[in-house]
Amino acid sequence: MNETISMGVAFVAGIALGVIFFGGLWFTVKKAVSAKIPALWIFGSFILRMSITLLGFYVVGLDQWQNLMLCLLGFIIARFTVIHFTKSLDAKQAQLKKEEIHGS
Repeated sequence: MNETISMGVAFVAGIALGVIFFGGLWFTVKKAVSAKIPALWIFGSFILRMSITLLGFYVVGLDQWQNLMLCLLGFIIARFTVIHFTKSLDAKQAQLKKEEIHGS
């Protein structure tokens, strides 16, 4: 039973790491477009996201390699989930901008 809980925690940790990494990437790209120094945003975000992700994988993978694989699976699932939600969010924002332009 304890092993099952450990595997569940590893999977959820992978999802959380994926959301942080890919959500942070999406946020960075959005901010870098209008930033005065976009390279600073991109580089700083990369260092922060990679540090958090690598530390998370290291902590999860200390016990067993199975936990590391479950964490990786959660990370990959989070990638597709973040892509889905950010596409729909971007589409809503584009629709609102289109309505503002045509409404004026």
